[in-house]
Amino acid sequence: MVKGSQIFTLSVTLLFFIICGKTYGTDTDIFCLKSIKDSLEDPHKHLQSWNFSNKTEGFICNFNGVECWHPDENKVLNLKLSRMSLRGPLPHGIGNCTSLTGLDLSGNNLSGSIPENIATLVPFITSLDLSSNQFSGAIPLSLANCTYINTIKLDQNHLSGQIPQQLALLPRLRIFTVSNNSLMGPVPNFTNGHVVVNYSNNEGLCGPSLKPCPNN
Repeated sequence: MVKGSQIFTLSVTLLFFIICGKTYGTDTDIFCLKSIKDSLEDPHKHLQSWNFSNKTEGFICNFNGVECWHPDENKVLNLKLSRMSLRGPLPHGIGNCTSLTGLDLSGNNLSGSIPENIATLVPFITSLDLSSNQFSGAIPLSLANCTYINTIKLDQNHLSGQIPQQLALLPRLRIFTVSNNSLMGPVPNFTNGHVVVNYSNNEGLCGPSLKPCPNN
């Protein structure tokens, strides 16, 4: 009998081979981090360690907030840039981190909309945390194309409009939190019973675990 932990290990291993077979890393990942640093205001110099004059293999793996697939290879696995007082829009250059599986930008002062092509920028993402920022606009429909994702945290922003119903079709999703926004309309009908949700302080939302939606 295959245990849950074994299934998780197999899934991570499979994702590793998929990513390695479809991405190139190194130069593109270096360019990815350069573009992120250039596009964000960093008033407290948290990204000061991002010095690109070093050309040794794996040098970006020592950058603050950067985790690599292997310490001696310039291929970014996770970006953990939470609570750094960073300002600006979500950097489109993040799409050059072609092996990225985790993105945590929570607790900053990032603003603007979440890119419509988010699934193209981070196709292999498993965890996305954009909570406690100043993001506005709608939750992009393309987020439903991030088929590896298991965690989506968008709490405490200024998001509005409806939540895409297609998010209910994400097969691996386990956490979906959007509290303290200005969202409205019916919430997705997560039928697998394993998704932890938080919709609090969105007065316009309705549906399962909330007020009934109007018939129309």
